[in-house]
Amino acid sequence: MTSQINIPTLASLDYISYINDRGQLPEELRGKVGAYAVFDQSKILQFVGFSRDIFLGLKQHLVRQPEGCYWVKFSPVDRPSRTLLENIRDAWIAENGSTPSGNGIDEAKWNQPIQVKGMMTPEEEANYTKTTIEEITQIKILKNVARRVEAEILTQLKARGIQEEIRFNPKLKEEGLLDLK
Repeated sequence: MTSQINIPTLASLDYISYINDRGQLPEELRGKVGAYAVFDQSKILQFVGFSRDIFLGLKQHLVRQPEGCYWVKFSPVDRPSRTLLENIRDAWIAENGSTPSGNGIDEAKWNQPIQVKGMMTPEEEANYTKTTIEEITQIKILKNVARRVEAEILTQLKARGIQEEIRFNPKLKEEGLLDLK
């Protein structure tokens, strides 16, 4: 016997502010399993995903793509399965009429750690690519670039009023990556 699960339409769900008036992400999503849709300031769909902890997923996306994270809609799932979550994601994308950039051309920007090598200043890049420098010096340069990019992200989030604790994994910085701890 197969049980039919009703997938809510994206249009039937309420928009929730990504950052509330106290500077926090939606606390009610902490530890919730389900699907979620992320919208920009103009309520244009940017990304549809699913997670075993929607709150943590939203926090990662906010750090990786802060300009695309202003509104969220979600559907918690009591008895999650990957197939069900994928079906919800696919139904919402189909309902949207087009694939949001976060599920298409910009998928890595939404789902992977931030690669800081591409964010080097010309001076940083020149120092990094010198053939005579040692690997340890390259690592130091990458860490400094990662710290600079991290500071820029935190400044941008602070301007949005974020009060949520944001901690990056320090070990990844020497690889030129930024991701939350």
